[in-house]
Order: sequence, then C-alpha cells, then structure tokens
Amino acid sequence: MDRPASNQSQHPTRRAFIRDGSLTLLAGTTALADQPSQPFAAKPAARIGLVTDLHHADKPARGTRHYRATLGKLEEAGGAFIRAAAECVIELGDFIDSAPTLAEEKKHLRTVQTHFARLPGDKHHVLGNHCVHLLTKEEFLGEIEKPRSYYSFDYADWHLVILDACFRSDGVAYQRKNFEWTDPNIPTQELEWLQADLAASTKPAMVFAHQRLDAANHYAVKNAPAVRTILEQSGRVRAVFQGHSHKNDYREINGIHYTTLVAMVEGSSEADNGYSVLEIHQDQSLKLSGFRKQANRDFA
Repeated sequence: MDRPASNQSQHPTRRAFIRDGSLTLLAGTTALADQPSQPFAAKPAARIGLVTDLHHADKPARGTRHYRATLGKLEEAGGAFIRAAAECVIELGDFIDSAPTLAEEKKHLRTVQTHFARLPGDKHHVLGNHCVHLLTKEEFLGEIEKPRSYYSFDYADWHLVILDACFRSDGVAYQRKNFEWTDPNIPTQELEWLQADLAASTKPAMVFAHQRLDAANHYAVKNAPAVRTILEQSGRVRAVFQGHSHKNDYREINGIHYTTLVAMVEGSSEADNGYSVLEIHQDQSLKLSGFRKQANRDFA
C-alpha cells in the first residue's frame, strides 16, 4: 500500500474451529508472543515462517514506517524460524519500498535479499506493489532467482500456491510507475492457471497473496470474488494468507480462512516487530503462532 498507516491497536486473538459443519470463532485474550525466545511445542508435521511488508529501504522513517529497522526485525524472525525448525519461509510482498532511482531500488532489493537468503529452509516471495515501483517483474525475479511471479509447489503433503495480483485492470503488468496501487487484479491467464493447478492436485491447499482476497476496498484485489469462486470450487483450499493492509485481520468466507498478517515495517523498536510460524499438523489442522505484534490463530 502507498499511504502512511496509522498506529494499529492490538486485536484479540480469535480461535477458529469447525463444529457441526460450521465455523465458530472464539474471541479470547490477546495472545501475542512478545518474547522472541519463546519455546515451541513438540514438532508438528511441518512449520512455515511467514513475514510480510518489510518495505526495506535506506531512507528516513515516514509516519509509522521505519524502513531501516526491518533488517534487524528480519534477523530476529530468522532466529525464531531456526528454533522452530521451519523448513520453508514465505514473505508476502512489499519486500522493498520505493527509491528515487532505479539503481537505489536495486540496491535495496539486493541488500534485503542477502539477509532473507540467510533464513532457514526454502524461501519464497509474493510480489507486492512496492516491489515494482521502478523495477520490472523480470528485474525483481532475477534478483530473487525465481522464474515466475505466480507458481505452486508441494510441502508437507500440502499444495501451496503463490499468487501475483500486480496487474492493472487491463491486464498490463505493474512496472516502473505505470500503475495505481488501488488497481490490483488477477488476470485471465493467471485465473485459468490457478483453476487448472488446483484441479491437478489431490492435496489440501493454501494460498499466499499480497493484496487481500477477502475484502472489497482499496486494499483488495478488484476481481477477488472471481478468485474466491475458483478457490471454493476446487474443494481443496483451506486457508489464504495475505498482507498489504499492515494489520492483523481474519475472515472466514464459505469455509476458507483468510488471515491478514501484520506488517514488519511498522514501528521503530523490537517490540513493534511482527512475524509468525505456521504449524501444519497431521490431522490437517493449522496453527499460526504470532510473535510481537502478530496475533495467534488456530484453525482446526
């Protein structure tokens, strides 16, 4: 997103579970992992480290966004991911922030990618609007060594899907200031790929996006209803994880859990950090353990 965000209050943790075929949410006390050294329980089937909206840039803070602080915050998250024995880390977009020149923007990307590459396990990126402020998608993907901006892979007997909503309504890809950040879309070609990809899998699936798929405002993918229809009709998608709006949020829509993660760029101190570890259990339940400002979520 492009405008300064105001301070977000901490939201109560919600616990989600299925009973008699319907989803129930229980609001409890705020369960935020303020201590980054908290121990983890016995290892589940797998764990995934999640971060979003780092907005790394070598420039002064603007409002609540402290761009230079994200490298230290990312290092703290990496320590938690190592303790969790996470074998996969996914960042959900806006990896970098805008720079005045192309050379500076490339430098920002190389710097933060060097730090991100040190995290444990396989690393994956979701493309955010700030990632292509001056860069082309090909330039960004070249630096992170990924061939495509949307793709899928299998992990821990689940099917994981990375989406790219950085396209204008006319289908043109975002690049070099040719877009408005309020006009994100999943183009027809990607929708067709998504439908075929989910149909070809026999595993439960989860989706990772930058712009939101559960809303109908300026933070949302404009054709989000069409995307949700494909997810629902597949019968495989259990959860969607997204960023962009910088705050903790949760919605359940037609049996799919949509969780919005808190931005790492917000705030200057360690206490302002936010990241999480997603646990995948043998019974196909999911548990999100939040650190610092990130809320916990249980999906049974």
